[in-house]
Amino acid sequence: MTMNESRTVVFALCGSFCTFDKVLPQVERLVGMGTRVLPLLSFNAAGMDTRFGRAADWQHRLAEITGAEPIATLQGAEPLGPKNMADAMVVAPCTGTTLAKLALGISDTPVTLGVKSMLRNGRPILLAPSTNDGLGASAAHLAALANRKHFYFVPLSQDDSRKKPASLQSDFSLLPDALECALRGRQLQPVLLD
Repeated sequence: MTMNESRTVVFALCGSFCTFDKVLPQVERLVGMGTRVLPLLSFNAAGMDTRFGRAADWQHRLAEITGAEPIATLQGAEPLGPKNMADAMVVAPCTGTTLAKLALGISDTPVTLGVKSMLRNGRPILLAPSTNDGLGASAAHLAALANRKHFYFVPLSQDDSRKKPASLQSDFSLLPDALECALRGRQLQPVLLD
């Protein structure tokens, strides 16, 4: 896969904190391919310290990787579309809560408002779900978004079918390829991995 050096992508992280260590290397890969990355954080990702790390440390690491301060407010996310600031938006990890809000048209977080703003111009939205209820309550929202124009998915699978039978997680290593497909108006296949 090759990225266009003039391409700009909004990269949003939601509060599936256990996946941040898998997601940030993909941000580095995109930057290494010449993509300009604008980091965006949900309220939880921007403000919650967890056993997986401190919020300030994640923000600092994102700023170091991308050379841009993460957007973490509604005011910062709103102009992404109207000002044509990016060619696409990635939401990785995308939590079950964010899937639900997107499916229901709720835009009350920086990430969901960023998606709404980007959709204003018909930009592709690439979702990389990571949710313990992907085959439960979130399944309906995932299906609804799969049937909507401009939404694409990083291929996913059950991440621990014995201990967490409803849990789904994207294969984050496929993110750059999925993004390239989304930018061409195609879904990377297969969506459901073994």
